[in-house]
Amino acid sequence: MALLSTPFQFKGLSLKNRIVMPPMCQYSVDAHDGTPTDWHFVHYVSRAVGGTGLIIVEMTDVEPDGRISNGDLGLWSDEQIPAYARIVSEVHKYGAKIGIQIAHAGRKAEDAEVPVSASAIAFPGARYKTPRALTTEEVKQMVVKFQDSARRAVEAGFDTIEIHGAHGYLVHQFHSPLTNQRDDEYGRDKALFGVEIIQAIKEVMPADMPLIMRVSAIEYVDGGYGLDYSTELCRRYKEAGVDIFHLSSGGEGPIGSAGRPGVHPGYQVPLARAIKQALNVPVIAVGNLDDPKVAEASIGNGDTDLVAVGRGMLRDPYWALHAIHELSADELQPPKQYSRAF
Repeated sequence: MALLSTPFQFKGLSLKNRIVMPPMCQYSVDAHDGTPTDWHFVHYVSRAVGGTGLIIVEMTDVEPDGRISNGDLGLWSDEQIPAYARIVSEVHKYGAKIGIQIAHAGRKAEDAEVPVSASAIAFPGARYKTPRALTTEEVKQMVVKFQDSARRAVEAGFDTIEIHGAHGYLVHQFHSPLTNQRDDEYGRDKALFGVEIIQAIKEVMPADMPLIMRVSAIEYVDGGYGLDYSTELCRRYKEAGVDIFHLSSGGEGPIGSAGRPGVHPGYQVPLARAIKQALNVPVIAVGNLDDPKVAEASIGNGDTDLVAVGRGMLRDPYWALHAIHELSADELQPPKQYSRAF
């Protein structure tokens, strides 16, 4: 039996297979109100029809100025809940589960008049503005905004929630020594902001709903942290309540002089394996896993519990069906409407 097609169970989350569609911004909210459109509906539901086990909705921000661009999703108002609930309901009809990534872009919020961050340090590049450092009280208020967005996600019916702590966005900005040069409690303990967000979100989540966190395990930028640092960071986050880690890398600045270990198929899988082994937690691996055999081997070798396929699913909404068909055609269960094609 193809391991990709085996079920996965953790707490109340039951997946029909090990295939994940990771969050990928669509920049398609033409009304700039943060509310999902028909594009988002078709985009996510088509991947459910295509056999994906878990779909994670793109970076969804806790306040308007927390978006990368004004075309991004948000969940800062109860009025936005019905549009998400519509997507969730339809995705469930096709046997998939769906989560949502809660986030704030921080200093990478390109359309914010004055972005905010841990410290007043601009992201390199002409299109980025110098952010304003959040006051201590504003940091505490931001934790509440994350909690409020998570509560709305629960009301919309999502099966799981992911906190975005990777790729140089606000939570990453707080736990990175490169961007957190504060002298308050959030500077002395760089994991504190993330820990408080985790604890606040857990308060509004059902007890059997797992919490996922995406983390950049290596920064790659000159002077950036490495795997030893991120392992201890994830240990703190696990203790605070994270159930599953989604491991990626980079995002806090330009690739440094040491470079990164290529972008070959599965190049980030060792990061997932390291965190899985060190903390004994389920993990999601990502990084050029478009080849079904590479994805299968990553699970078979015990490196990861779930595999996320990003660009491969942008190219092919039915990647999951095609992958399972390639690995073990006898196990394939396509929608009855498409069965004669397999």
